[in-house]
Amino acid sequence: MSKVCSVKGCNEPAIKTISVTKFEGVNLEVEAVGRKIYLCKKHYKEYKKQRKNIERLERWRWSTY
Repeated sequence: MSKVCSVKGCNEPAIKTISVTKFEGVNLEVEAVGRKIYLCKKHYKEYKKQRKNIERLERWRWSTY
């Protein structure tokens, strides 16, 4: 059984699985959330871009102290 992307309105097959805790702060609207979020290739690429910016800001914030 193939999983489908969890982003609202997307019916593409999922290629990656992300935990809910790693997905916090990402600006993608997800349908039913359980323990894992399934992402297609397009949405995984968008997730990586947003996550990269979030992590960069967190590193910057912690380095100022």
